Amino acid sequence: MIQELTEDNLSQLVQDNTTVVVQYSASWCGNCRIMKPKFKKLASENDDTAFFIVDAEKYPESRKMATVDNLPTFATFKSGSFVNQVQTNKFDVLKELVDEITNN
Repeated sequence: MIQELTEDNLSQLVQDNTTVVVQYSASWCGNCRIMKPKFKKLASENDDTAFFIVDAEKYPESRKMATVDNLPTFATFKSGSFVNQVQTNKFDVLKELVDEITNN
């Protein structure tokens, strides 16, 4: 499952789903646009994990759930708690992050 947030409600979604992966992005971010189809591919391969795309500029409360000081940032959450994050435009690094949370 993948969903783009239309409101600043990531904290509720993290509570509602056991395993969550988030892509923090912005409309002006070229690397975010490059990573989006790769992020969607990983989402299609991990049915038991919720994937969300958050506009880091529109949704400040959702942004606070990770340390977002560069885009794109990818963060993982398990059972309502922050686990890990990476700032990358490399698919292999993103896949490692997703594998770490989905294989535990």
